[in-house]
Amino acid sequence: MKHWSEIIADCERRGRPYVIVTVLGARGSTPRDSGTKMIVEHECFHGTIGGGELEHRALRRARELLAGANNGQWLENYPLGEKLGQCCGGSTSLLFEGFVPSAPAVYLFGAGHVGRALAPLLATLPLRLLWIDERDGMLPAEGEFSADSGVVMIRDRDPVDLLRSAPSGAYFIVMTHQHPLDYALAEAALQRGDAAYVGVIGSASKARRFRMRLAHRGFGDERIASMHCPIGLGEVPGKLPSEIAVSVAGQVIAVYQSHRVAAPAFAGPTWKELRESLGGVGARASGIALPPPQSNEASPAAQPDASSQGKNPHE
Repeated sequence: MKHWSEIIADCERRGRPYVIVTVLGARGSTPRDSGTKMIVEHECFHGTIGGGELEHRALRRARELLAGANNGQWLENYPLGEKLGQCCGGSTSLLFEGFVPSAPAVYLFGAGHVGRALAPLLATLPLRLLWIDERDGMLPAEGEFSADSGVVMIRDRDPVDLLRSAPSGAYFIVMTHQHPLDYALAEAALQRGDAAYVGVIGSASKARRFRMRLAHRGFGDERIASMHCPIGLGEVPGKLPSEIAVSVAGQVIAVYQSHRVAAPAFAGPTWKELRESLGGVGARASGIALPPPQSNEASPAAQPDASSQGKNPHE
């Protein structure tokens, strides 16, 4: 059986939301001890906090949080008496911690020279990188990136379908070995209307041909203008794969930084409320909400070092 930390790491790598349910306080006779954890996803859960009606209600509560995409912490107290159909006689306090992936999904299509230079740079950023190439032997071995890097490598014969199934707000970086495939991916990305970023490698003449074709296909000027082609920052020129990679990474950073919003202030419970809940006082669930985590600390894995959060790296 996997340790709960491994399950969380896997959820983070795959960009799946989850809720950690922890037995935070136990008073009297309870089915599980303090510190016991259960990880809940939309379709499954891992571990147990003792079964019975208590676990059933905890699962229902966790899935309510998942359905609402709630990112934060909630503390609730449950007396284990007749109302729960459990005769343990004690009470338990459960901490619900909801984690909705805040790192955007970045789809990198192509494992050529530039793709191989770009992927390691993107892997160091607070992003979830999915690297796709349909050719045999082009993607590197699994061990090239650390297990907690969040990089998922996909060999897919139909990358356009994969792009269409991407989550809303995804970033699409197109640099395959074929211009027709580049165009098909670019058109599919723009057709979605919900992409945070669409970038296509190519020269100015390639960009003109793509834009003319998109206009002929009925795309509006504003939608066409949202495509970055040639890709990368104009202030960072160069033709070497490493130079192009730095330019593209800089453009991606500029886009996701512009989308960041400050986390709202939240007073949280008083110490008296916390102590009473942990002590099992009262015959009803307390429903105390703890302060939500900062937006750039929404997950326990694959986040930037705390010392650098909220700072301009050039300061």
